Amino acid sequence: MTPELIELHPLDLTLAGGLVVLLAVLAWVGRLGVTRPMLIAAARTVVQLLLVGLILETLFAHATLYWVALMGLVMLLVAGYEVMARQKRRFAGFWGFGLGTVAMFLSSFSVAVMALVALVQPDPWYQPQYAIPLLGMLLGNTMNGIALSVDRLTDGAWQQRGTIEARLALGATWSEAVESIRRDAMRSGMIPMINAMAAAGIVSLPGMMTGQILAGAPPMEAVKYQILIMFLITVGTGFGTLAAVWFAARRLFDERERLRLDRLR
Repeated sequence: MTPELIELHPLDLTLAGGLVVLLAVLAWVGRLGVTRPMLIAAARTVVQLLLVGLILETLFAHATLYWVALMGLVMLLVAGYEVMARQKRRFAGFWGFGLGTVAMFLSSFSVAVMALVALVQPDPWYQPQYAIPLLGMLLGNTMNGIALSVDRLTDGAWQQRGTIEARLALGATWSEAVESIRRDAMRSGMIPMINAMAAAGIVSLPGMMTGQILAGAPPMEAVKYQILIMFLITVGTGFGTLAAVWFAARRLFDERERLRLDRLR
């Protein structure tokens, strides 16, 4: 017998929120400097998720490709902004926002469409019940991978600018001069997903699987979906990281292969 979904009441959420407030108070007493960001983040979580819930209910009731695509575009643009905001040394101008956005579009969107059309195969293929959560998970993880890798690349180039310019002076190409930094940046973007796959089912139960089980889905069906999602997330994050680091590394040099750290701010 499939267990029924236990409905949560506002009081339940209020009690959980009270624990967050208690943690914030303890952080304030300990002078950790995270009380304000924690409370703001908690408030944003409530507001943003409630808005998303209302939007998704409307979207499910009026499932058209136009509205699903518009929702996906908004998610992509917000993720692109978050990538830019997390950079210690971001690129100036459009590149600061466009680099991560384009990389996520090429990776996450492509992988999501492929999965919907060829693997999950809902009818229609853009059914929001599947398309929006899948794209959201892909974008969220790819965003983290790109943010980590590009930040590692630009900070590494700034710290090792003398070494890079020495390699260029000795005749190395831009790619050779920054190769070791680029490789480390790519690794930093991919390691979190590799760790997540290695620990799945032993150290932690991934979020999608947990949610499906709580909603009453058979455990083995939830497991199959989680395996698919983790593989897709890894592929999307990997391709997005590779593309973003390559574009970012090329942007650090001009057409004459001179290091141009003035393009960072």
